[in-house]
Amino acid sequence: MEKVDSFSSTDPHLPLGTPSNDNTLAPASARQPTFPTDAVARIYKLSRSATTSAKGHSQGWRLVFERRSTPVIEPLMGYTGGGDTLTQVALSFPTLEAALRYAERQGLTFVVQHPAGSQQADKTAGANETAKGARARKVFSDATLDRLGLSAIQGSYGQALDGAAGRNDPSGPKNWSTPMGVVRDPALTLEAKRSILMNWAWTEYLMDQATTEGMPESRWPSRLGEVEAALLALERDVAAGQDALADREAA
Repeated sequence: MEKVDSFSSTDPHLPLGTPSNDNTLAPASARQPTFPTDAVARIYKLSRSATTSAKGHSQGWRLVFERRSTPVIEPLMGYTGGGDTLTQVALSFPTLEAALRYAERQGLTFVVQHPAGSQQADKTAGANETAKGARARKVFSDATLDRLGLSAIQGSYGQALDGAAGRNDPSGPKNWSTPMGVVRDPALTLEAKRSILMNWAWTEYLMDQATTEGMPESRWPSRLGEVEAALLALERDVAAGQDALADREAA
């Protein structure tokens, strides 16, 4: 009888001598994804604690996941909860590069939120936004429209967002005092209005998240509800115009 080492596999389907505990990393194509395919990560810089003045304590970046389902309120005690346990995951990294490498290795869709006023923040808000950051914004757009009952026009909003750079759409909060000002502006096309309002909603959403996590540069009242109301008003106007056109054609 042929001798088999005690640490080798005795599986008849494997060659003799194959280790029973092979720790060799499998090819990326053969590995199962660690996170759900619809997971969207947000990477942001940790703020310095108010109780310390040491610069070293202000360094570091954190990776968290955006909520994928609407939170629910427990009717008896009023607790806020939900079934998306991914929001409980928070990973810390010493540098932004380390966080980016991890996200890319995991195949995550992610967006980087730089500290307000930094040069990186200006670049992220402009034409240098990464493709994965744009994809995260698209996921947010689809989720917002679905929640507002407008899922049928997700494709139209996607096209509007894709064309924002080519149209050179202006920033909503920098150019209009209220979101409804965008809706009522006769100089804007429908695509521009949709893009400006959805980008405004995305900005307010990120500010909401930063405020929840105690980031000191983001303690401003949220206007997300106001922007969402403007989105609904815009689409009501569009629907009314389509109905009026149909009536004229039928007459």
